[in-house]
This record gives sequence, structure tokens and C-alpha cells, in this order.
Amino acid sequence: MSNNISENFEKTRKAGSIAASALDEVTSIIKPGISTNEIDELCYNFINDNDAYSAPLYYRGFNKSCCTSTNHVVCHGVPSDKILNDGDIINVDVTAFKDGWHGDSSRMFYVGDVSVKAKKLVKITYQAMMKGIEVIKKNSSLGDIGHAIQTFVEQNGFSVVRDFCGHGIGESFHKEPNILHYGKKGDGPKLKEGMIFTIEPMINEGIYDTKTLNDGWTAVTKDKKLSAQFEHTIGITNDGYEIFTLSKKGLNFPPYK
Repeated sequence: MSNNISENFEKTRKAGSIAASALDEVTSIIKPGISTNEIDELCYNFINDNDAYSAPLYYRGFNKSCCTSTNHVVCHGVPSDKILNDGDIINVDVTAFKDGWHGDSSRMFYVGDVSVKAKKLVKITYQAMMKGIEVIKKNSSLGDIGHAIQTFVEQNGFSVVRDFCGHGIGESFHKEPNILHYGKKGDGPKLKEGMIFTIEPMINEGIYDTKTLNDGWTAVTKDKKLSAQFEHTIGITNDGYEIFTLSKKGLNFPPYK
């Protein structure tokens, strides 16, 4: 690994670790009756206390420190006075900016008692992300990632959102390449050692079509059925990959113990 790649990976490790640890902290407050603003405040304070900055804050006019996407919200839900109810599912998406570098991750959480259907969707979404990650090796292609995710998801009766994708990340929050969560084996650019990007499949209970609400941010399922998402920041190594946003507490998917 060249010095440059090694340095970039170390910076991503630091930022990614803060993002993952912020999500670990969120676990302690998720319950019916809290507002999504309370989640936002916790993320802002935790990231700040770790000498980092919440990258979503003021990004293209976004005025919160994280995204909170409940139930049929696919992504980019804006924290507010909205109260979480028993049976909700919620994705919390955080990005820490530390020493000029980004680490980006999201996780699903159960609020109280959640339906069997919602639990299955969340589990399949997590497994789909991991299947996308597990096919990564140097000289495989971006299409291999999308193919692995799409095949698994559709076999389980769900659909992969097409309107949003993963992205390259580093000094910039979002950059090339786009990481599609559907596709064909062998399609797209080959993976090269040193690449850093997110894999963040959004999986819908019903059809994959989405629409964005009037706030310009909140994306929802067109059929109002549930959606789930997980996200890791990944680096391509000489012999595979490194996940930079793993929970140090092993809090990978709900229910969190």
C-alpha cells in the first residue's frame, strides 16, 4: 500500500470511527416518545465532542446534523419535532468530518415493538449491504456490487431503490464513482486499490419508485410502503476491503443488545 493510500485510509478510519460511535450512542436513546430533533442534537454533540464536524450541517442548505428517515421515508429525512411511535423503524445517517476527511454511515433502529414484516425488511437490507461488500476485491467491477445486492433483495421479495446510490468519499463528501445498488456482473469501472466509497442500499417493501417532498430533501416511497437502509464506508485494499465504519460495540443491526 502506497504512503498516500495508507494516509487516506488512516484519515477515513478516524472519521469513520467517530460516525460509527455516534450511531452507537443513538442506540441508547431510541424509544417511543422521543423526537427526531433529540437524535440530531445527540449526533451533533457527540461528533463535536470528538473534535469533528457534522458534515450534513449546512451542506447544500441542509440545516441539521444527521438524517432521520422513518417508515416510508427512503432517505434524507430532516430531523424535527416529529415524535417516534411504538412500531416505527428509523434510519439515522451521520457523516463525521475530521482533519479534512469524511466518514459516512447509517443504521436502522427499531422503536419499541416492530412488526414481523418490518423486521424482515431491515434484516434483508443489512444482509444485502454485506453481500455487496463481500464481493469486493481488486479488479472486480462496480457492477458486481450492484448485482449481488439486487439479486439477493429481489429473491426475498423486496425492491432496490434506483434514484439514490452510494458515492466516492474522502476530502469531498460526495464524489465519483457512483455506487449503484443494482446492475450486472462485470459492468462499470474496475475496483482499484485505494478507492474509498460508500455502499448504502435503500430497500423498499413495495415498488422501488420514490418521490421527493416539497422540502427538497425528504425522499419517500411512492406507494407509502416501508423502506430501510444501511451504510458503510469502504476502502479497497490489495487483497480485498476494509470497512471503516464498523461499530466498536458490535451494534451491527437491530435489535441492539
